[in-house]
Amino acid sequence: MTTVLWVVLTPIALGLLALGIWLLKVIVPAVVEGWREGMHGDGSYELPEAAAALGLLPPERQNTKLASPEPAAVTAAVSAARTGDWKPAAALLEEIGRNWAFRAFVCGRLAEYAAEEDTWLLAWEAARPDDPDAAVVRARSTVFLAWRIRGGKRAQYTAGEQFDGFHRTLARSREENARAAALNPDDPTPYISEIWTALGLGYPHAAMDRIWSELTARAPHLYEAHYSAMQYWCAKWRGSEKLARDFAARAAAGAPLGSLLKVLPLIAHYEHDESDDTAADTTPEMHAIVDAALADTAAADPDHPRLAEARHLLAYYLLLQDRYEASVEQFRLVDGYVGALPWRYRSDAAEYYCGRRDIAVAGAAEAAGTTGAATSD
Repeated sequence: MTTVLWVVLTPIALGLLALGIWLLKVIVPAVVEGWREGMHGDGSYELPEAAAALGLLPPERQNTKLASPEPAAVTAAVSAARTGDWKPAAALLEEIGRNWAFRAFVCGRLAEYAAEEDTWLLAWEAARPDDPDAAVVRARSTVFLAWRIRGGKRAQYTAGEQFDGFHRTLARSREENARAAALNPDDPTPYISEIWTALGLGYPHAAMDRIWSELTARAPHLYEAHYSAMQYWCAKWRGSEKLARDFAARAAAGAPLGSLLKVLPLIAHYEHDESDDTAADTTPEMHAIVDAALADTAAADPDHPRLAEARHLLAYYLLLQDRYEASVEQFRLVDGYVGALPWRYRSDAAEYYCGRRDIAVAGAAEAAGTTGAATSD
């Protein structure tokens, strides 16, 4: 009888032991991590004193849509469009002229709204049928609309009718992109739009190369263009990890300081890093990439519309490399806005951002205390 009980109970005991070990490995670290990030057991958040002293904000006060404060002129143009008035948008794009980085940014913001409601854009097109600014906003808005129809879920969770609408709308954008390019031959912006058309419709690499040649002939170091192209070359879309990393490395190597293109290798790394630890983030190569990106952002125009996106990534990778003080410096420059990588891929973007930021603040405070103690000795 004893032998039978032993045979029966031993597998149960081993199973319970395995479960206990799993709980220790998974649950306990999660609790510790939650404690480090200012999270209570009930999931509520309390802003740590050190973060509050720096003027940093809790999750509920983080803007999850934008990476940084929007320029007042852009906000005014979008607000006017909401009332049906297209003239401020037209005036803003005319004023921007050949500042391609800002033009691409503003076109994107206007196009995002036009994908929701385009009555104001229809009025603009009726008043100025061949206005290249209206045409490029229309082209980009059609691309945005297509991606809204598709949704942000993985292919296996996307309905067939969504894919049908997505492909039909993107197919329409091809003609609109071409028209916008013809109306303003110097403008690289329609080609940025075409990259997203290419990504969605699965253009072959040779077709993407032709788009890229046209684009870089007009603006060789445009950040938004390079970011868009690298998405095409990523493994999750039309390329591979090697193609994406090679593209990023070439762009960074040939770019002048201040272009923000030296941040591209960080994006390529983030898009393809599936490891659960920080070993891949702390190599000498990654330290060099982060240092190059720091120099790039330091040299950039403070008003560059994409500068904050670079700072968000730097804050994250500096933290992973235990460079707490430098990480906090970047966090302070972007706090209040979390609509950027690496946060925006997460459903809990604000909470995750604040957790990482608070770890950096605590690490910097601890390092400062250690340094102070060593100095006093």
